[in-house]
Amino acid sequence: MASRTRRHGPATTARGGSPRRRLPMRLLLPMLLLVALVAMLMLRGYVHSEILADHRIQPEAATDKVPEKILDGGPVIDTRSGRTTSLKVPDHRLVLTFDDGPDPTWTPKVLDVLKKHHAHAVFFVTGTMTSRYPELVRRMVDEGHEVGLHTFNHPDLSYQSKSRIDWELSQNQLALAGAAGIRSSLFRPPYSSFADAMDDKSWPVTEYIGTKGYLTVVNNTDSEDWQKPGVDRIIRNATPHGGKGAIVLMHDSGGDRHQTVEALDTFLPEMQEKGYRFDNLTEALDAPSALTPVTGVDLWKGRAWIFLVGASDDITGVMVVALAVVGATVIGRFVLMLLLSGAHARRVRRKGFRWGPPVTEPVTVLVPAYNEAKCIENTVRSLMASEHPVEVIVVDDGSSDGTARIVEAMGLPNVRVVRQLNAGKPAALNRGLANASHDIIVMMDGDTVFEPATVRELVQPFGDPKVGAVAGNAKVGNRDSMIGAWQHIEYVMGFNLDRRMYDILRCMPTIPGAVGAFRRSALERVGGMSDDTLAEDTDITMAMHRDGWRVVYAENARAWTEAPESVQQLWSQRYRWSYGTMQAIWKHRRAIVEKGPSGRFGRVGLPLVAMFMVVAPLLAPLIDVFLLYGVVFGPTQKTIVAWLGVLAVQLVCAAYAFRLDRERMTHLISLPLQQILYRQLMYVVLLQSWITALTGGRLRWQKLRRTGVVEAPGGPVPSQRTRSSDRRPVA
Repeated sequence: MASRTRRHGPATTARGGSPRRRLPMRLLLPMLLLVALVAMLMLRGYVHSEILADHRIQPEAATDKVPEKILDGGPVIDTRSGRTTSLKVPDHRLVLTFDDGPDPTWTPKVLDVLKKHHAHAVFFVTGTMTSRYPELVRRMVDEGHEVGLHTFNHPDLSYQSKSRIDWELSQNQLALAGAAGIRSSLFRPPYSSFADAMDDKSWPVTEYIGTKGYLTVVNNTDSEDWQKPGVDRIIRNATPHGGKGAIVLMHDSGGDRHQTVEALDTFLPEMQEKGYRFDNLTEALDAPSALTPVTGVDLWKGRAWIFLVGASDDITGVMVVALAVVGATVIGRFVLMLLLSGAHARRVRRKGFRWGPPVTEPVTVLVPAYNEAKCIENTVRSLMASEHPVEVIVVDDGSSDGTARIVEAMGLPNVRVVRQLNAGKPAALNRGLANASHDIIVMMDGDTVFEPATVRELVQPFGDPKVGAVAGNAKVGNRDSMIGAWQHIEYVMGFNLDRRMYDILRCMPTIPGAVGAFRRSALERVGGMSDDTLAEDTDITMAMHRDGWRVVYAENARAWTEAPESVQQLWSQRYRWSYGTMQAIWKHRRAIVEKGPSGRFGRVGLPLVAMFMVVAPLLAPLIDVFLLYGVVFGPTQKTIVAWLGVLAVQLVCAAYAFRLDRERMTHLISLPLQQILYRQLMYVVLLQSWITALTGGRLRWQKLRRTGVVEAPGGPVPSQRTRSSDRRPVA
């Protein structure tokens, strides 16, 4: 039921006068948000070496192309400006070097020990770890240590192209600039060893690194701390012989380094007593510092990089927590639905179950209609076949297609037409209520048809004087298209299974506009239908709860409605539903702090509705974002298994819902595709509703295009399954 203006998205005029449509804001904002989230996830994956990481290690190769003076020389190799020289550390000088950090656990402990014993060292840091823990690099520099490059992602450079090598170096420098405002001319290749281990694969890389202005630093003493051989063994391995100087290889990252820390605390004072000094490299070589300050644009680029990396980690962390919340919520909801919906079905199907004395008195059926010429005859004739006595009032809300004339021309008994100027669905229902003759009011849409038993089944719960409203079982009649089949799954699994659960919990949030019944006195007590929200059915249901009435679900009161048949129509309908639900939650928010029935609904019903209908669906696409990331960047197998597990849980719930509703299982074939595509559409719709709500936007009623193809199975309505030119494809 709708407002009767159709709004178009913004358009511009291209050269020559032809209109050129721009991407509507409802699509642009969600797309920008999704792109930003994916970009943050990709950045986080890159910094954590999940993207572009290369873990190949080159096997030993021949050494005939490596100069002898390099193989027999010292651990500092200088190939700058065409040189081919190497340097050794002077006697009684030790240069401790630590690879692969900084590590948030072990690097501070190493720094503490070095500071305790007044020793300096060189830390060869990776860009990934520097980007994640910049404060540790700042501490290294502030405490007099030197920092060298160890590439960004720690690949074996002998496998890499020159452009990849340049990228590794520049990204490593970018991280250093952002972390400590410096750049370094020291470089250590990943997986390097002694100078005599240089071979024909690694030597060309060393020569190329020199052309970029770097000193290549390997080592001539390996503590082998990475093997965790024990503190004593690490000390023996790190101790040079005969008072010679050495560059000692250690690690402050890459695993548990407690043996390294303990060994340092013993090794440093022992060697200092023997006359050794622990300097950084340029101190040991009496050379200018390898660190130079970065200023200007390069400094700000580095700081921006560190900020983005931190933001990506934070955002991804929030996404992971949100995903865990969504997963727990979805699983919890499924378990709750299975248990409570089963309890509901057992209760109402129990032999001899009665709501109370049989309800046999006539009821009034209100049919608000606006431009329902294609559907209204089917609707009215289905009511005339009712097994329960009915008075039918069709409220024509300013139709321009002859809807009222069609009903009047049918000349059916107990059918009246009430005309009014276009005022919207709530006004039409209130007008019908004022003209009703009976105490029980059934409401339906003008595009819906009832089965002969629908009205009788719908009104029986009023045998219980505590019942103020009854929700019927809305079914999708036009389920022969893909988008119709998806909505069919949603109606059976999402709506009707939910209603069974909410019935048991006594907090039903919505009486569907397609099939619902109300006690007239209950409607009058809450002031009738309100136009405060776009979801008048949710609004009136919440008002009923707050007034102390029970709202229940009648599973056998089936109504067949025409669901939207195009993405645009579905978008319009769900946008109105989502935004209207948010409005209703906000309107009834005071129920949370009130006492009595209103407070019970506010503290039980409103949180469930907000969580399951507003918050969880908005976060659900995180599952698909992480699925895509995991499939592309790994761990692929675990990711697919996890997603299939979630899908299996949903399939079990859907199959159970279909079994309760006695529906054919064949439609569940499209469930996996529904979860991938349909859920994204609902996500964007809900996000748009959030944006509208937060910006204070207004949304009008929107009229959906109908085709009149729905009829009640087994009912008296003549078949109209001929193809209509108004029916549109899914996309």
